[in-house]
Amino acid sequence: MQPQDTTALHGVISELRPELIPARFEKAQQPSPSALQLGFRTLRQRLWLELHWQADSARFHAAPPPPRTGEGSTLAQQLQHGLSGLALVRLEQPAWERVVELGFAERPGAPERRRLVLELMGRHSNLFLLDEQGLVVATGRQVREHQSRLRPIGTGDAYSPPPPLQGAIPELEEPFERWQLRLSLLPEPLSKALMGSYRGISPALRNQLMLQAGLDGQTPVHFLEPEDWQRLHQAWCQWLAALQQTPLRFIAEGKGYRCWGSASAPEAAAPQPLGFNLALAHYYGEGARRLHFERRSHSLRQQLQQLIAKEEREVQRQQQLLQRSDDEGLLQRQADLLLCRPDVNSSGHRQLRLEDPEGGPDLVLRLDPQLSLVAQAQKLYQRARKLRRSVAAIEPRLQLHRQRLELLENSRLQLDLAELGDDALLDALSEDLAPFLEARRSSRRSRRASEGVPQPLELSSPDGLRLLVGRNHRQNEWISFRQARRGDLWFHAQEQPGSHVVLKGSEGLSSEADVQAAADLAAHFSRSRGNRRVPVVMVQTEQLQRIPGMGPGLVRHGGGDVLWGEPDRAAALLPSLKR
Repeated sequence: MQPQDTTALHGVISELRPELIPARFEKAQQPSPSALQLGFRTLRQRLWLELHWQADSARFHAAPPPPRTGEGSTLAQQLQHGLSGLALVRLEQPAWERVVELGFAERPGAPERRRLVLELMGRHSNLFLLDEQGLVVATGRQVREHQSRLRPIGTGDAYSPPPPLQGAIPELEEPFERWQLRLSLLPEPLSKALMGSYRGISPALRNQLMLQAGLDGQTPVHFLEPEDWQRLHQAWCQWLAALQQTPLRFIAEGKGYRCWGSASAPEAAAPQPLGFNLALAHYYGEGARRLHFERRSHSLRQQLQQLIAKEEREVQRQQQLLQRSDDEGLLQRQADLLLCRPDVNSSGHRQLRLEDPEGGPDLVLRLDPQLSLVAQAQKLYQRARKLRRSVAAIEPRLQLHRQRLELLENSRLQLDLAELGDDALLDALSEDLAPFLEARRSSRRSRRASEGVPQPLELSSPDGLRLLVGRNHRQNEWISFRQARRGDLWFHAQEQPGSHVVLKGSEGLSSEADVQAAADLAAHFSRSRGNRRVPVVMVQTEQLQRIPGMGPGLVRHGGGDVLWGEPDRAAALLPSLKR
């Protein structure tokens, strides 16, 4: 997300001040460790402010009424107690600083009793509640001496403002020659000269100025032509002139935004009350949700990769043990051949060559001179019986790890198919991983918290029948057994991880188009979705059977028909998705 710079902060405060001052403080809540929400009551309305001081998205703006959460945090209670009964009488931004100051008093015109200072400075962002003497009453985070040698500050300390930014203050009245001379004092790239010579120039604003002037920021200032300087100065003046106008407008631009310059026709409509603030709230809210989704997806993917690697190692280990058990037949033959040679005395012999009566190669046995042939044959029989018993134990374990691996591969496939913002699917996949992580106490808590009725995808077939698509193991189990009725049809990509798809033929007569649509969906929600055609198995749900001792979502069946599904064709059904 694009950080909120001095220009955007100026637009927020300029738009907020006439709507918010004065206002009675009512509510403080802390929805996350680095965010605070404050509720105010004016003569006309109730307004909420959001203050965030996390490094990657520090910001300040008005917001729609938030859900009720975080009232019991220590910081929220400190602000609730410290600001109770006070009114917000001042809202200011120190000149060209990314700092917001909120002044509170008993009434307008009375001395200020409390100050709330929000510093928006990247990884140094913080929040401070100050008393009448300027002492810190509460803080978003304590800053120790090992964290900042320049300005350590915590509860009880006297507040000192951050060091002022370097560079000149941008002024619209500054002559062109002086402005050009200031930028060209050092032989450096234009982008560096802009940010080093003036205050309030953020990387986003620098790029916008470069784009507006049609210049490359890496061009050295001494290589600029007179017409380049004129275009850049024109963009510079346009930006400064926009700061003197209120309100600023939010203009989406790629993954970021700008709040000055010309807007397209839809964006040039009449401004709405607090329109700039609410647009910023929407931008950062969507960005925070996207970031949260991406972090959860990344965490789930890492867990899946670790679990899959673990199961693959177990499968390989069990296969190696099974291969070793193949020696059981050889040991049995060796013991049989030894007993067929009672005329041989092992005393003094280190090895014995025996001819295989079945026509196989001769066997060379290493003998123990201290044991008779019968005793050595009995030891071979004993080892053979042990290997036979191990086979009986290894094969079920090997089958178990293969089935667990199949479940994990299916979960990874569903994660690959997840769309941005599909938090319900991530919750379902987290639920799937809980049995694999049950040794951790957190997995047991998450499993209890996620209990409830599964919510599979529900779509409409071409003739109006319901199509259910399972997006995790529990949903697959739910639609294939708990919700299945006589007449329903079950679809799954043949020998591929994928979703279970059930066509509710019990609710009406299904047509060939319905059956084909279900096959297309099974192909789309499978590992082979990149293929043009995918073989899909169709089975009546009455023929499905659970696999005893296995987790949910694993089934077996007899018979069935194989259809060809086309993943691309399933896209036409997805707009009819019902949440």
